[in-house]
This record gives sequence, C-alpha cells and structure tokens, in this order.
Amino acid sequence: MEGVNWIGVATLYRREVQRFLAVAAQTVGGPVVSTLLFLAVFGVALGRHAPAPGGVPYLAFIAPGLVIMAIAQNAFANTSSSLLVAKVQGNIVDLLLAPLSPGEFLAGLALGGVTRGLLVGLLTALATALFVPLPLVNPTLGLFYAVGGALVFSLLGVLGGLWAQKMDHQAAVTNFVIAPLTLLSGTFYAVSTLDEPFRSIAYLDPVFYIVDGFRHSITGTSEAPPLVGIIVVLVANVLLGVVCHRLLASGWRLRQ
Repeated sequence: MEGVNWIGVATLYRREVQRFLAVAAQTVGGPVVSTLLFLAVFGVALGRHAPAPGGVPYLAFIAPGLVIMAIAQNAFANTSSSLLVAKVQGNIVDLLLAPLSPGEFLAGLALGGVTRGLLVGLLTALATALFVPLPLVNPTLGLFYAVGGALVFSLLGVLGGLWAQKMDHQAAVTNFVIAPLTLLSGTFYAVSTLDEPFRSIAYLDPVFYIVDGFRHSITGTSEAPPLVGIIVVLVANVLLGVVCHRLLASGWRLRQ
C-alpha cells in the first residue's frame, strides 16, 4: 500500500520482539511455568468435583482457558510495559520523532504484543499437552481466537501504557482490571453453573467469549454460540483500535 512506512513498522515490530526475547526467561519461560502450576493446583484441588459442560474432563476444560489466559496477559504486558518504560526512561521522544504515523506506530506496538502472546500461548499449549490431551477440533477457529484475543489485550496494553505514568499505575491496571477480566471469565469454571445474577454478569464480560470460543475450538463444546464470540472479538478490536489510534494521534500523556 502506497504511503505506508513498512520499513518503519517492521523496525518497530522487530524492536518490540527483541525487547522481550532479551529477557525470555522472564517474559516467556515464567508465564509457561505459572500456567502449569495453575493446571496442577486446580486440577488436584477441583478436578474431581468441579462440573464441566458437555462431559469434558475438568483438566481438559480448564487447559484451553489457561492457554488463552496466558496469551492475553502477556500480550497486554508487552505493550503496556513498552510504552511505560519508554516514558519513564525518557526515550519515548525517539519513538515520537520517528517517521511513523499514529497508525503505523500502533501497528508496530500491537503486533509486538500479539507475537509475545502467541509465543507464550504456543509454548504453554505444548507443555500442557504433555499432561492433558488438546485435540484441537477446529484449528481455524482456534487461530482466530488466539490472534483476535491477543490483539484485544495488546490494544488494551496500549491504553494502559498511555494512561500509566509510573510502575504503580501499570500494576494497578494489571491487578484490578486485567487479572479479574481473565480469571473471572470462565477460565476455571463453567459460567452456566453460576447462580443469578452472577451468570448474567459473566455473560456481559467480553473476555468470556474469547475464552469460550477458544475452548470450543479445542474441545468442541461451548457455553455461548461461537458466532457471538466471533462478533465480540471483531467489534472489540475495531473499537479499541480506533480509540488507541485517536489517543496516539493526539499525543495523550505522551507529550507531557
């Protein structure tokens, strides 16, 4: 496409990938180990008692949720930390002076977050598959939810990184927004088993549809129509993309 600085986007993307690969033990290895610990703890504690829809064994039910949770949390962490560290260290000026439009800047950042999320998700799935079968009933749908979910949280990370002015701010967003969204979205339990009004509230959580759709691609069972999940992912990405683009174009909290 004429007018797009592909070299600039590719350079920013490569910078983002190299940044998290430089400390891969922390950014990639750590989340994989944490997910396996979740699998072990919840599998032992609840495996024989927690109900799962469709007759799916409990470990097979939570495994896809853990994989998509790892994807989401790491996609968010990459973009939010990248922007925040750049602001704290003062080198955000170098990025702002680069010959990149707001859309190109956003694309480079977001794709870096998606890459980290997918890499962690892939390694987590491979490690999880050693203990729990992951048949992948619908690979195309699984790829859609993995990429779409990673992009949603990567864009949320851009918003978090723009808003945060210090590490405490980023930690607050992670602990009080991202963690509840991922942990309370049906990752460890079937939403359909909740009592009202908690069931209806859970259905209002857009992350639930990402988790449920990804689980459907692996186990073939779901609690919500897959088409609804697809629409939610597409709409969320469009809305977040527009908001992020406008904030970057305005220089909100970047030029203070």
